[in-house]
Amino acid sequence: MANAAAAANTKWWSGGKSPFNLEYGKLMMWYFLMSDTFTFGALLITYGTVRMSSDSWPDPNHVFQSFPLLGSGLPLLFVSLMTFILIVSSVTMVLAVHEGHHGNKKGVIKWMIWTILGGLAFLSCQAWEWTHLHHEGAWWGSNPFPNADGTVSKSNFSDLFFTITGFHGFHVFSGVVINIIVTIMAWKGVFERRGHYLMIEKIGLYWHFVDLVWVFVFLFFYLV
Repeated sequence: MANAAAAANTKWWSGGKSPFNLEYGKLMMWYFLMSDTFTFGALLITYGTVRMSSDSWPDPNHVFQSFPLLGSGLPLLFVSLMTFILIVSSVTMVLAVHEGHHGNKKGVIKWMIWTILGGLAFLSCQAWEWTHLHHEGAWWGSNPFPNADGTVSKSNFSDLFFTITGFHGFHVFSGVVINIIVTIMAWKGVFERRGHYLMIEKIGLYWHFVDLVWVFVFLFFYLV
């Protein structure tokens, strides 16, 4: 009876479960991801509105046709590689969470390192793409690419591209930093002492969200 009374008097915000029978930290992560969804949604809706209100728009196959060391004339090949890297990093994160559920410290560290490497590879690819486009004259307020119908294009395309992909890239960078931190924590045995690897699962939710957002960015900017 005493234990039951103590449990009843335990406040949900002091740790443990939320009123929805969900671990409090995980619930807060879902709240954050929901708010971030609205932000990305607003940016993509803005992109769609501006594009639909324009008479013409640059052809992605013409803009994104370069590949490091291979030159130009390879439409969307490089961004497809970027997408593949990010998807693979999401798979390695799933494996890290799986190992965490089984309390396998070495497995968690191994797959977290692969996830970090995937994030760094994606950021390196994005840095190359930005640098290449900048060398071609594209930047905020500057768009050298003509519309698909041959008319002169406004800077709306480059403004929205660098803003949205930059905002997403910042999320990937933040995720990489957090992944490094939790990997160090796992290596030092912090989660073993806690008796669980819930932190890995929470970070996994964030990483999967970043990957999912990229799918929409890829669809809006590169395919449509």
